[in-house]
Amino acid sequence: MDEWLTEARDRLAKAAVLPGSELDLDDSDASALLDLARIAAHESGERTNAPLLCNLVRRASRETALVALADALRREDRSSPAEAS
Repeated sequence: MDEWLTEARDRLAKAAVLPGSELDLDDSDASALLDLARIAAHESGERTNAPLLCNLVRRASRETALVALADALRREDRSSPAEAS
């Protein structure tokens, strides 16, 4: 994680009374979240849906791996009909 994100993680961990390590993002999770943000913005046409979708996916990841959830949305993204130009 870059310096800004590390500092944000540390502030969130302190507020949640958690060790910072519990909020670490590995490269796989970071890549999946960024891809989900791309899908949300592209599919909906609203960039503001990107962080909201990432929050929904993070909540769902309590029961299912983040990468599996991202894969499910990626499959849906690929199967959606292309918009007419």
